[in-house]
Amino acid sequence: MDTEGKIAIAKEKKDVGDQAFKNGEVVNALRSYHEALMYLNGITKNVQSAMARENEGDVVDKSAEEKPKTEADEILEKIYSNMAACHIKNGNWRRALETADKALAKNPKNSKALFRKAKALGEQGYFEKAEAILTELTKEDSADGPIILAELTRLRAADKVREKEQNKKFKGFLNRDKGAKSAGEKSNS
Repeated sequence: MDTEGKIAIAKEKKDVGDQAFKNGEVVNALRSYHEALMYLNGITKNVQSAMARENEGDVVDKSAEEKPKTEADEILEKIYSNMAACHIKNGNWRRALETADKALAKNPKNSKALFRKAKALGEQGYFEKAEAILTELTKEDSADGPIILAELTRLRAADKVREKEQNKKFKGFLNRDKGAKSAGEKSNS
């Protein structure tokens, strides 16, 4: 099968996944996205190896050079971002973070992937990292501003609850030592 055919099938699989997600069928959406990835990953590896063979004689700093973004890369970016949404829906925060990072590897400015990464980080307890991402998004993305601010507010509230619980544990720990000392002092008198 040629590259165009693989891309066409991958797009169809992605569209099926998108529709399944809209219908609340998260498992079916993930399955379709995975099937699309199987078509696209082969394409991106073939393109990369072809580009490497083409530039074998060149001695160029690859990190300074920006790779051209292919149609397959654009579709991969969307699929990984959508997979992150599916994992968030399932409460699988680690996988949500992994797939959001894969989308961001294709496009570091993908606001949906950044938002999903921040949500996953926050749910895993990395409040500072999540807050930094969300704060940056509020500066850049005005269309989704209310959603981002709502998540930022929710995240800050969750962090305060976590901090109160931590303080209670420490307060109880410190008071226990004082209580033991005062009881010991009373028995000595």
